[in-house]
Amino acid sequence: MSLWTSLEPASATVDPGGSTRVRLRLRNTGDVVDEYRFEPVGSIAPWTTVEPQTLRLYPGTTGTVDLTFAPPRTPDATAGPNPYAIRITPTEHPEAVTVPEGNLTITPFTELRAELVPPTVKGRFRGRPRLAVDNLGNTKLTASISGSDNGDQLSYDIHPGNVQIEPGRAAFVKASLKPRKIIWFGPKEQRPYTLNVLRSGANPLPVEGTYLQRGFLPRWLATFLGVVTALALTFLMLWIAYKPQVKTAATEQLKDAGVSTLAPAPSPTASVPPPPTATATTPPPAAETSTAAATGGGGGGSTTSAKPKIKPATAATAVKKLAAKDAGRHICYRAFIAGDGWTDAVCDGAATGTVDDAKQITALNIAVSGTLGSAANAFIHNPDSTDGNGHWEPQWTAIIADNKDNYIGSSKEDAPYMTGFAINIGSGQVCQTARNTGYDWGGQGCADPRPKYIFGGTLANDRWLVAVKFTV
Repeated sequence: MSLWTSLEPASATVDPGGSTRVRLRLRNTGDVVDEYRFEPVGSIAPWTTVEPQTLRLYPGTTGTVDLTFAPPRTPDATAGPNPYAIRITPTEHPEAVTVPEGNLTITPFTELRAELVPPTVKGRFRGRPRLAVDNLGNTKLTASISGSDNGDQLSYDIHPGNVQIEPGRAAFVKASLKPRKIIWFGPKEQRPYTLNVLRSGANPLPVEGTYLQRGFLPRWLATFLGVVTALALTFLMLWIAYKPQVKTAATEQLKDAGVSTLAPAPSPTASVPPPPTATATTPPPAAETSTAAATGGGGGGSTTSAKPKIKPATAATAVKKLAAKDAGRHICYRAFIAGDGWTDAVCDGAATGTVDDAKQITALNIAVSGTLGSAANAFIHNPDSTDGNGHWEPQWTAIIADNKDNYIGSSKEDAPYMTGFAINIGSGQVCQTARNTGYDWGGQGCADPRPKYIFGGTLANDRWLVAVKFTV
């Protein structure tokens, strides 16, 4: 072997969201001038930058290369020791590859997010919200859940009361809220409450919600019964006050003759009027209401009405509809084309983007169902590139819940175009196929769940992304 290498230091420590530098020293021990190319390998390769990427050495001379490690503050940056390696390929003898290895320790961090689904629940005797607890840190999270409210108006049944959540995963806690007092009649009453996520050595994380308690009997039924009762009492009082007294001469003559007759008294007939009924006017749908307001109301005049603007459906909207029809694993996505805007969302292997090589993708919108969320990063054009390659965005975007939008890149005006991307999911495999300008579709690549990921596109700075396909 004609190359000597040394990592200084061989072991380093870095905080997620920060960076650290390791120096690689090498000496050409051969007898010819050689040029060496450097490529990071291993699980932390996406967060590793090598400067310079090539180095030319004369025989017997020594050079240095700086390795910069910048793991993102996401669950993918696994806490603890992470081995890494640098592949060194000499130009003159490409078969004589050298791979020095080191160790990078990533420090742990804790980040927690909790959300009530739905934030407002309705019921007469109980409400059943769910609490989603997401572990956005890089270490296992242990927490307990408790409920409280002002005035002790509700009782709480929470299952499970304690959860353990792996990094990048979420846990769902079922809660049953029971009012301590039943509303028999009357309007709805709002009862605010709080579910607290408790962790050892940390302040509680409160999540506020509202329980909307309905009356046992509908309000209209109480009104109806009240009206019927009032009418019945009125009729009874009138009957007692004005009961007719019927006497005939024939009856008196029979009594004088000693003849007793018992005939049933005539029963007066009365027609009880039906109770008054309220006439309810159904409000028009929201879209029609806004249209009427735009045209100045519905009184005589023009019959033309302005149509309300409809926002384009995001990837999350598309995957929710697809999962409602076909439960299981799905991925939906759309692309932002510079100068044209967002494409329509497509799903499960369909192509999105453009067939025009002159058009550039600057952003992607991705949403998944049945895969425990997704994380992704954009490889974008670098106007200051000195090696012909683009560069990564500063951080990955991690959405660790299903049916939520994940965005990479930028849809702003004059945003740099994407040349590639990296993506992973929480469970199962994710696969991609990409096409860059001047190239045909590449082969399909797949990756296992995080921390594994798959790269699509190219590193070349002048080859922008024009179309993509995804499957899960």
